[in-house]
Amino acid sequence: MRNALRCLVAVLSTVFVLAGFAWSSGNRLTPVPVSILMPAPFADASKELVNRFNREHQGKIELTINRGPLETESISDLAISSLLLGDAPFDALMMDVTWLPKYVAAGWLEPLDRWFDSSDSEQLVQGARLGNRFENHLYRWPLVADVGVLYWRTDLMDVPPSTPDQLRSVALNLVQSSRVANGFVWQGRQYEGLSCDFVEVLHGFGGAWMSADQASTTLDTPAAKKAAAWLDSLIRDGASPRAVTNYAETESLQAFKAGDAAMMRNWPYAWAELQKPDSAVRGKVGITLMPAEQGEKPAATLGSWGISLLRESPHPEETVEAIRFLTSETSQRERFLDYGYTPTAEALFTDPELLAVSSALPDVRRALNHAVPRPPTPIYAQLSDVLQRQLNGLFTSGGSATETMDEAQIRSETLIRSAGGMA
Repeated sequence: MRNALRCLVAVLSTVFVLAGFAWSSGNRLTPVPVSILMPAPFADASKELVNRFNREHQGKIELTINRGPLETESISDLAISSLLLGDAPFDALMMDVTWLPKYVAAGWLEPLDRWFDSSDSEQLVQGARLGNRFENHLYRWPLVADVGVLYWRTDLMDVPPSTPDQLRSVALNLVQSSRVANGFVWQGRQYEGLSCDFVEVLHGFGGAWMSADQASTTLDTPAAKKAAAWLDSLIRDGASPRAVTNYAETESLQAFKAGDAAMMRNWPYAWAELQKPDSAVRGKVGITLMPAEQGEKPAATLGSWGISLLRESPHPEETVEAIRFLTSETSQRERFLDYGYTPTAEALFTDPELLAVSSALPDVRRALNHAVPRPPTPIYAQLSDVLQRQLNGLFTSGGSATETMDEAQIRSETLIRSAGGMA
């Protein structure tokens, strides 16, 4: 009897232990999974930040970054393919500034208005406040700021040119006097970079891509024709090499970094490359705005990447917490110091530690204050393709700027009508 009682006690003890273990396992905190799709460079630059976020949110949120392709359009294709299938394997994605209207129109994004307010926006540098809203709602929060700028050689000129005529004249004189192989390099290939360059030149001549009410394009105006003619004249007269008709950012940077050009239109990321030991122009470069005619305001095409929340995310609160962390001032500081990505917080542009690393920050900030967005419409990619084709055709096949821009306007109007309008 006593042995039987001992056995019963042992069995009951084992049952209680197992039951307790099962209860503990079943009620152990499981972190909420959050995934964000990013282009490869941003994913690589976020590894340490993600590790720190997960340490600070251990047992609560587990953040992972889906490392996407390198190219902008490839990451968009991947995102759209996943969203069309209706089961995207991520809660948020990095969004190029021109994608937003298309994604909103498709119903893929959740507004961020209840998480970010005007006090958050007031902390941003001017250019970073643009391109995040569509149809009166906030759908994107900026991760990095970006605008087009003009790089110039301080060893070849005392001050940079401020008007189109000055830029053309300086470039020609330097080439003709054999002081440099190429005067001005830019992005003339048939791709999005050409549209970005043209926006800056167009505004410099007093024009705009879109009408004031954003209902139609205005590519057949005198300003648009002057802008196209000026770019074409740079190539025809030798101020720019004919090779620019096949240049993207990389080719422009290679030529300028090698000391083969006096001026270059590019983005702020190029500054860090130009300061490396293998740069022939290290310590001989300044940054300014693209030129504008007397009486006109210079413009800097708005680039920038931000993060958007997907409407179908099962964990919106946790995803927004991750977005806030990745876009915080602390994260921006680390991203700039380690990888050179331009911050979005106004305060960081006067931060002594950052200024010690890059003396160009005040110039980039000035450009951000002149930021001009590209047309905010779901059919932007198609409109840009029309413009790129017409401009590159002018540069490579000849013809007149007047005919080129008249045709660009006709094709743009046809596209807008077939789409049922700009919205």
